[in-house]
Amino acid sequence: MVADNDPLLREINAPLTVYFFGVRSHAFGMADTRRANYALVTVQEHLGPNDEYLDLPWAEYVGNKTSRFEFTVPTADASDAYVELQAYDVGEYGHELLVNDTELTGFDLPPANGWQYWMDPVTGVELREGTNTVQIRRDQSTTDSLAIGTLTVHWREPVE
Repeated sequence: MVADNDPLLREINAPLTVYFFGVRSHAFGMADTRRANYALVTVQEHLGPNDEYLDLPWAEYVGNKTSRFEFTVPTADASDAYVELQAYDVGEYGHELLVNDTELTGFDLPPANGWQYWMDPVTGVELREGTNTVQIRRDQSTTDSLAIGTLTVHWREPVE
């Protein structure tokens, strides 16, 4: 039999604490103070020096940068943001992802044939309450052509 004051029993009965993106969350029905949210952006644009390299009827050729797409963040306290991106036929490093007209620091979309699904934290810029923008800019020092399918921006926000 284990005594009520046994340290092992206290440790086993302690609430479980889980860390998700640096935010503490409790198990056993205790209320979370933050929740996940996201914005899905459908891009479907072809970047390149000309429209001849990739034959993609679903992607509009736009040149060296995508359109500026808007998404809404409903809180002034967004944290732990990251982006996921579908890219097709990336041939070179050096393309930039801009959030609110600011290049992400550490952004590096790796070369890959065909489709890839890439994820990276949003660094060097903060999401703001209300309208935010996202855009991809092609490295013009290369002859690379690529296409962007969709882009998803994720963040955590307070539970109201």
